[in-house]
Amino acid sequence: MSQVIDRQRIAAEPSNVSGAADILTQDALDLVAELHERFDGRRRELLDRRLDRQAQFNAGHMPDFRADTREIRESDWTVGSIPADLLDRRVEITGPTNAKMVINALNSGARVFMADFEDATSPVWDELIQGQVNLRNYWRGRLGFTDPDSGKGYEVGENPAVLMVRPRGLHLPEDHVTVDYQPVAGAFFDFALYAWHNARAALAKGSGPYFYIPKLESMEEAALWSDIFALTENRLRLERGTIKATVLIETIPAAFEMDEILYALKENIVGLNCGRWDYIFSTIKRLGRSAERLTPDRSAMTMDKAFLAAYSLRLIATCHRRGAFAMGGMSAFIPVKGDAEANRAAMDKVRADKLREVTNGHDGTWVAHPALVPIALEAFEAMTGPNQFTKMPDRLPSREEMLELHKGQRTEQGARENIRVGVQYLAAWLGGKGAVPLYNLMEDAATAEISRAQLWQWLRFEALLNDGRRFNRELFDLLYDEEIGLLQEVPNIADASELFREMVVSDDFTEFLTLPAYERLG
Repeated sequence: MSQVIDRQRIAAEPSNVSGAADILTQDALDLVAELHERFDGRRRELLDRRLDRQAQFNAGHMPDFRADTREIRESDWTVGSIPADLLDRRVEITGPTNAKMVINALNSGARVFMADFEDATSPVWDELIQGQVNLRNYWRGRLGFTDPDSGKGYEVGENPAVLMVRPRGLHLPEDHVTVDYQPVAGAFFDFALYAWHNARAALAKGSGPYFYIPKLESMEEAALWSDIFALTENRLRLERGTIKATVLIETIPAAFEMDEILYALKENIVGLNCGRWDYIFSTIKRLGRSAERLTPDRSAMTMDKAFLAAYSLRLIATCHRRGAFAMGGMSAFIPVKGDAEANRAAMDKVRADKLREVTNGHDGTWVAHPALVPIALEAFEAMTGPNQFTKMPDRLPSREEMLELHKGQRTEQGARENIRVGVQYLAAWLGGKGAVPLYNLMEDAATAEISRAQLWQWLRFEALLNDGRRFNRELFDLLYDEEIGLLQEVPNIADASELFREMVVSDDFTEFLTLPAYERLG
């Protein structure tokens, strides 16, 4: 068992990663400890409020715009200043923090690269530390990588993308770091270490400490991050508002508090993003506890219809009124090798998706693979400037439109796809990989969450499939056993299939798949 390093109030397990000592420093860990001591009780209370709100949804209440914050929504105000290197964000690429991925993303031609400690990363301790080492090396001009198999070398080019970092959500712990024997929040750890080691180096190079904040569900959670930013700026002797953040609107409660979230973070925030995959998951999780809210196959829930289209348009209108970026969603397609026609069809879907976004008024979009950057850039040539802050949708979608379910069939094929994708992703996650290519898509934790949430919902209400059968336990077990039987060569498949099945058949819905999965990480 590894020896624990004592740091006054804080203890961190050592890491075998080269350069770990430069990351797990006394001063950096002291900042983590201070964030924990100042804010962890508040973080836990906010997570409890999510469960209280869920109880209201279970009782039949539906999301609505808050009466107590009407003045914020109706009054005129704007967010703070936007740094020069963030004014053009028309294409952003996302991915994990390993050196090869970071270098390829920075060199991809995208305007921004979001290095992801969250849904695209399995939080294996050494991988997290290696990611922090890689980002620190980048700002110090020392990031390089040599492929051990091919011998090919990778270096950062002359015009890299602007670097942003996404820490983990507020719900995930970091068991390898404790304060008074209590694990710290993964969010606090990821954020504090990156900010401490890189904020001043980034500013010295004409950029800054830029972040993406995931999984928020309320104005109060945004206010918590505002206070975290303020404390960190103070400790680093930075002017208030130096840290800049974009918040992902990937939960349905947050979609009804977009003005409020911008207001709570107005010194630091520069925009909101349509986190479309997690938004589908959140909609099922929060509002799918009744037979009247059954969802169709995942493939039927597209961004041009129903609640997804409405929330995208409302995000654009809200952000542009407040002088903030309205970022579009992820395209998870990756090139289809060996099938030119299938690849052409996939790229056409990407092009149509990005043209829809720029036409609606989004200021930028996300892709998961460098090959998609030119396609997205071409679509966003429709913009006449670096962004579209002056463009407003023709109308503001109503509450009813924000809650409108997608129409479509529920099929055996949809259930099988959820099983295949969900279990294989979880198996990879347990093996230390958070971004996984499956069936010509780059999948992260959000897709696995949709898969198991939808299976849980269909099973709980024995949903009617298009062939007239009910999706009951007998049918689920039959399909599950058949699909898992075809995956026996996949590493970690036994643990993954057991855990995934438990979450689908359970009477209670697990808040996040990654919470029980984290307990099984090596």
